[in-house]
Amino acid sequence: MKIVAGLAAGLTLAALTWAATIVAGDAHRGEQLFQTQQCIQCHSFNGKGGKSAPDLSKRIDRNYTPAVMASLMWNHAPEMWSSMTKQNVTRPTLTVQSSADLFAYFISTRYFEHPGDAARGKRTFAAQHCADCHGITTSPVSGAPPVAQWESLSDSLVLAQQMWNHGPKMREAFAARKLPWSRLTSQELTDMLVYLQNLPETKGKTAAFQIPPAEDGAKVFQSKGCANCHGGATALENMLKNQTLTDIAVDMWDHQPDMKQQPVLTADEMRALVSYIWARQYFQGSGSAERGKKVFTEKRCTVCHDDPASGAPRLAKGGDAYSDITMVAALWGHGPRMLEMMSMKKITWPRFTAQEMSDLIAYLNSL
Repeated sequence: MKIVAGLAAGLTLAALTWAATIVAGDAHRGEQLFQTQQCIQCHSFNGKGGKSAPDLSKRIDRNYTPAVMASLMWNHAPEMWSSMTKQNVTRPTLTVQSSADLFAYFISTRYFEHPGDAARGKRTFAAQHCADCHGITTSPVSGAPPVAQWESLSDSLVLAQQMWNHGPKMREAFAARKLPWSRLTSQELTDMLVYLQNLPETKGKTAAFQIPPAEDGAKVFQSKGCANCHGGATALENMLKNQTLTDIAVDMWDHQPDMKQQPVLTADEMRALVSYIWARQYFQGSGSAERGKKVFTEKRCTVCHDDPASGAPRLAKGGDAYSDITMVAALWGHGPRMLEMMSMKKITWPRFTAQEMSDLIAYLNSL
């Protein structure tokens, strides 16, 4: 999986500055890091791993944003480091790249989707006439790939792309059988995915989710005609706010009959569009630099970072902007030393809400 923290070129100067900090993360590398950095010694994932810390796959919530994740990791860090010391676990160090990979891994395991029910999904798969054409290992209709061959079951963006491209043929098939167009809700699609992803023939598929840097997203948005309709009150930035990727796939599916002309999208074009429209707002956050300045002072960050004698770096903006991902990398790279210095100065370890983290990041990027 690749995640981005940026916006395609060609917009405002502020957006371009942010776009320069794009970090592409890979879920497969993130899963390996979760093992090799010994996170799994304490944390389990889907029931596999240690029991002394929460199972990280249990939090399935559209409000579990990168800012929430970063603030929780920051707040919990002293306890984590203490537990590692007691268990003789080597404390991991994370680069910006490895932090992005871990974010990618967490997101690829449905951190931000609604919980689904396999039994409901099986019923929906039949009720929505999907089973009329698509079998599990073999299909009753020629040309309809069986579920066991669906690449989309392991990649949410491929799911959205294939549902979109498959729509016209589906409408023809429904019309030939005098059936109304089969609209879906996000819950119905989530239930079907839980059912289909946990079949004996499919449950071994590895989760994959790739969002590349979005430089080409604006071009695709224009060339495919999306910009002709989606602007102003119907701007997709507003319509997709707080949407999960399953929500987006359903919206695209239900929207097809209303379109005069439906463009075909490749998987790469879908990734570019999603990173341009959805991921940039999802990872950008909504912080206030003015509030962030107060956070920086009230949390006593100034005691070290405004004192050259302390050895702590001044947090002026350099070549890269700050983000939730870079804050996590900084925490694991410099946090233990920070905690030591703060203990010497009798300063309490600062804890942040998600909004305070977003505000602090906005302030640091304003310097």
